[in-house]
Amino acid sequence: MKHIMIYVHGKGGSAAEAEHYKALFPEAEVLGFDYRAQTPWEAKAEFPQFFEKQRKQCDRLTLAANSIGAFFSMSSLDETLIDRAYFISPVVDMKNLIENIMLWTGVSERELAEKQEIPTQFGETLSWAYLTYVREHPVLWQVPTRILYGAHDNLTSLETIRAFAEKTGAELTVMPDGEHWFHTEWQMQFLDQWIVT
Repeated sequence: MKHIMIYVHGKGGSAAEAEHYKALFPEAEVLGFDYRAQTPWEAKAEFPQFFEKQRKQCDRLTLAANSIGAFFSMSSLDETLIDRAYFISPVVDMKNLIENIMLWTGVSERELAEKQEIPTQFGETLSWAYLTYVREHPVLWQVPTRILYGAHDNLTSLETIRAFAEKTGAELTVMPDGEHWFHTEWQMQFLDQWIVT
């Protein structure tokens, strides 16, 4: 019975990060997905093609996705392609995140609608098209999922992640000292332990 595990990186990450997961999924063929999508509608065009191709080659397909990679995966994939998912610091409510960034930067909805795109000091560009899309396409996720969330995540609140976990039936683990980006030695040890238990 062939098992494939696909790793989907977050912003600024790379498919090479999949190497880390080979030891954690010793029975699986571990692949990193080097996607190009920058928006959920681009992901909807790109992700299913790649996953359908892998699905044909295995009996079991596991997804491990990080941050925006998890959001793109949820926006474009479903239970016909994925058997199980592991999400690390997933962006689960993009509408809420964009509205929060607008609040933090003092950008009104009217201003964004008029200008269409507004760069922010966070290095993110607010986009009216993006906001409109996520409002019109809420995430519907029914894949059995485990979520790892850092208590100091600056993008998603604990309330938001808890509400998502309850709605989707996902199993939620909160790391008290965790951040949005799991990268310190202790955080990575916690992540590894979370996957194998």
